[in-house]
Amino acid sequence: MPPSIQQNTLFYGDNLAILRDHISDQSVDLIYLDPPFNSSRSYNVLFADESGRASEAQLTAFDDTWHWGPVAEAEFYDLTIHASIAISKMIGALRDLIGTNQMTAYLVMMTARLVQLHRVLKPTGSLYLHCDPTASHYLKVILDTIFGVENFRNEIIWRRTLSKSLMTRRLPSNHDILHVYQKTDQATWNGETIFIPYDLSNLDEKTKGKYYHRDSDGRLYRLDNLINPNPDRPNLTYEFLGHKKVWRWTKDRMQAAYEAGLVIQPSLDAVPSYKRYLDEQRGKPLGDVWIDIPPINSQAAERLGYPTQKPLALLERIIQASSNPGEVVLDPFCGCGTAIAAAEKLNRRWIGIDITHLAISLIKYRMRDMFPNCVFDVIGEPQDLEAARQLAKDNRYQFQWWALSLVDAKPVGGDSESKKGKKGKDLGIDGVINIFDDPKGKPLSVIVQVKSGKVGSHDIRDLHGVLDRESAPVAILITLEPPTKDMITEAVSAGYYNSPIWQREFPRLQILTIEDLLNGYQPDLPPSHGTFKKAPRARKSEATQKKLDL
Repeated sequence: MPPSIQQNTLFYGDNLAILRDHISDQSVDLIYLDPPFNSSRSYNVLFADESGRASEAQLTAFDDTWHWGPVAEAEFYDLTIHASIAISKMIGALRDLIGTNQMTAYLVMMTARLVQLHRVLKPTGSLYLHCDPTASHYLKVILDTIFGVENFRNEIIWRRTLSKSLMTRRLPSNHDILHVYQKTDQATWNGETIFIPYDLSNLDEKTKGKYYHRDSDGRLYRLDNLINPNPDRPNLTYEFLGHKKVWRWTKDRMQAAYEAGLVIQPSLDAVPSYKRYLDEQRGKPLGDVWIDIPPINSQAAERLGYPTQKPLALLERIIQASSNPGEVVLDPFCGCGTAIAAAEKLNRRWIGIDITHLAISLIKYRMRDMFPNCVFDVIGEPQDLEAARQLAKDNRYQFQWWALSLVDAKPVGGDSESKKGKKGKDLGIDGVINIFDDPKGKPLSVIVQVKSGKVGSHDIRDLHGVLDRESAPVAILITLEPPTKDMITEAVSAGYYNSPIWQREFPRLQILTIEDLLNGYQPDLPPSHGTFKKAPRARKSEATQKKLDL
């Protein structure tokens, strides 16, 4: 059995293997997953410089197009042989019904992972699966089989956008679906958190009809009945303000409320009533259609540019409802880390998994910016030169993205046809680092190039040409192999960039090896530089911290 994870942990790699090898049985309190939706789309990350201007640089974060092939066939075989009889029959029936196509490949992939997620979930745990109508009906059949129909709790509809376009043959699609399952009847449920605060400036007619009284301060209230529904309560039977009744409260409590102005007689000789103030109520009970949490628009402070980023408020609501401070939240498709950020803010422990170094980099930057004192492990990234060489051998684009993340450089270019990267429109540029070294505030782009193979002085001459062509202040070559003496000499000959703000010189062409970066060296650049859009710093919930301290 895998060892229990004690600290917040971010994993790079295939979540199926990580779940099997690293996460023990019944060790997780809440699972939120927002997997690719199988909508046959490629999702690009759009970067913006620190001035807020959009960049032409794009990178495909992931493809959500699946294909039936050897991997899907192997996972299907594993499910039919090793999974329970019910799961084996279910996945076989889906294959018979749908055929061996993209949808079936997607469902096989999801089934294998949901089996593992059910295993790691505690008896007191819940799972929220975020999807869209493309495959939600199939996914619910899979969840019913794995979790049991009796453990289905809700199909939540989240309005992710307003209906803006007029469709010619159907209604616009503007919602996502969250399937909610609990492991058992003992699952955590914090019902007191599931209320929407009243908007006092825009009350619905039903609430207006109840709360129509105003006190001298303008506060809305309604009159509530104080008579006990149980007539057989001798200890609560007494006379108050001329009326002998069986009351809800003791006489002492009634007298104290009366003296505080909370118990009144609406008219002479009327039965006393309780003043229930609207602004003291928890709010309207939340249903399973959520329209009060807007999507992340282009101007939102929390927007990071990740294509499927979900609002922090959405994840906070889920985490507050189905977990307690100190418990473990798992997101096996963590993308840009919204579930992780919400868990940290609400004083939960967390585990995140993603299969791209781009996502891992975004999450590391996000957590660093939002919670500067946050401590977590990163497992799966190369920690030494040998592991870096293996990554380059396995996937040179993942190596490139990881190498760029070591210097906080944003990747340039994206391939909408695959999960691979590609050169941007300016050949010879793998990434850029924005620096702010212009008295007028204009950002300048430092060029970054990554080499995972053999290098020589011709690479420096080529990069020098790109540097001159782009009129960039500095160019950086990140290389897996050590540079030759000729390369170092060629780089020195490029001269220096004179900083108008910092009044010092920086080498125009710099060489950094992967070994240098792993040992903590960084490019020699003006201090005011940045890459990804910074997440606003967040304040951790004091209320949940107090619960944790008790």
